[in-house]
Amino acid sequence: MPVRDHIRSAKLRPAAGVRPYRCTINVPLHDKHVFDTHIWWLRGAGTAKTGRDRGRPELRAMPVLSGLSATALIFGILLASAGAAFAGLGQPTPWQIDLQESASPVMDQISTFNTFLFWITTAIALFVLILLAIIIVRFNARANPTPSRTTHNTPIEILWTIVPVIILTVIAVPSFRLLFVELDVPKPDLTVKATGKQWFWSYSYPDNGNFEFNSLMVQDKDLKPGQPRLLTADNEMVVPVNKVVHVLVTGADVIHSFAVPSFGIRMDAIPGRLNETWFKATTEGVFYGQCSELCGKDHSFMPIVVRVVNEGDFNKWLDDAKKKYATDDSVAHDAVAAARIPAVQ
Repeated sequence: MPVRDHIRSAKLRPAAGVRPYRCTINVPLHDKHVFDTHIWWLRGAGTAKTGRDRGRPELRAMPVLSGLSATALIFGILLASAGAAFAGLGQPTPWQIDLQESASPVMDQISTFNTFLFWITTAIALFVLILLAIIIVRFNARANPTPSRTTHNTPIEILWTIVPVIILTVIAVPSFRLLFVELDVPKPDLTVKATGKQWFWSYSYPDNGNFEFNSLMVQDKDLKPGQPRLLTADNEMVVPVNKVVHVLVTGADVIHSFAVPSFGIRMDAIPGRLNETWFKATTEGVFYGQCSELCGKDHSFMPIVVRVVNEGDFNKWLDDAKKKYATDDSVAHDAVAAARIPAVQ
């Protein structure tokens, strides 16, 4: 039964010893939990003129806590008890409430700009809330029975035109600076080509040997302890720490998107077009990303795994990769990779 039907069917009963009347309504919540909604009824100033209640005080309904607000309160308590968490490094965190921890200079600037915008939006929201509170208290029908007929106020109209322009300008300047940093690729130490395919990624190192390998998601049954579900891949993209990595991004079939949050990069992989982005990992470790463009039925099963190592380990991996992948036939390898992508249950 809907909440409103419970309220309509509830019978009013006076609370002994107090002037207000109160009714208690048992409201089922999702057929599992029950909570009581209390509605207070205050006596009116006049008396009933007709009917069996003639001469008795009139009753006026004033719901103090509605079913919707009670539901919202319960949901908020449950959410708070679950415990939100700040984001970790390289991968998402349960109940995450912030951006992933930065591991590159670009992401440092993105995080700073995000915090800057947060305080601006918070100040605007508080300002609007204060204005609404003033209007509710000072200009309601009881406090202000004769409203003003003012239609224009030149100083206020000038302010609400100029102030938003100033705010947008303050936001635009660091925003354009950040876009320039993201798009202006410095002299690279390493170039990696990432090709999006349905539904996996292929990586090649054009300046370090003629080899290419595919990176497919590891199925749940094959995961090892500590490996995140839907984010782990069988072959990782390996790069050295503190080196500028130039990433060439393209698509082989449909539009994909190469994104690694901790590096602050996201670039569309478009068939027939070569896009570019870059990052400089400042911390060793494993960093996870995903395809961020809807690309078909297995779009959510295209993880990106970047392993950042020291230069010595990278050179060793590079030598092994040249031997391991250089002799593979790319066409046959793609066919085998596509056949290895079962739907995740």
